[in-house]
Amino acid sequence: MGESAPHTVITREELRGVEFDWFAADARGHVAQFMAAGDDAGVPDAALASEELLEALHVWIDTRPETEPPNAPAGGFDEHLTPPQRRGAYVYDRVPDQAGVYRLVAAPRTPFTVADLPAHLRAYLEGLTLDVTFGAARLQVAANRTAQSCK
Repeated sequence: MGESAPHTVITREELRGVEFDWFAADARGHVAQFMAAGDDAGVPDAALASEELLEALHVWIDTRPETEPPNAPAGGFDEHLTPPQRRGAYVYDRVPDQAGVYRLVAAPRTPFTVADLPAHLRAYLEGLTLDVTFGAARLQVAANRTAQSCK
């Protein structure tokens, strides 16, 4: 999908009460998948800018070869959330009853970076670069794209 192609904006109403995954880059250029689990407060506005680019990024990651074994620090239930991690992306899942707070569920040993993405997906993630370092156990993200590590 090129820059001139139309983009379908996702509304916050569409996110409420349903699983919604979005992506961001960190200060080092690593990529993470965030599972919002119906919490629209912890999804940056830029993640909603293009349903088409969001889907294209999903497909790009989902079709990469798995390069490492699962690495879910908590093990157990989290192990089924490792497919993006096995392909080089960090994975964060929303913490129930804590708006905008995500916990690390899977961490790649060898993460890919934004530089590995096609140009149109790099441009999409430019607006989704968070001032954090992925790998932190918990992150708090706001709709205005601010983020911080939390304990």
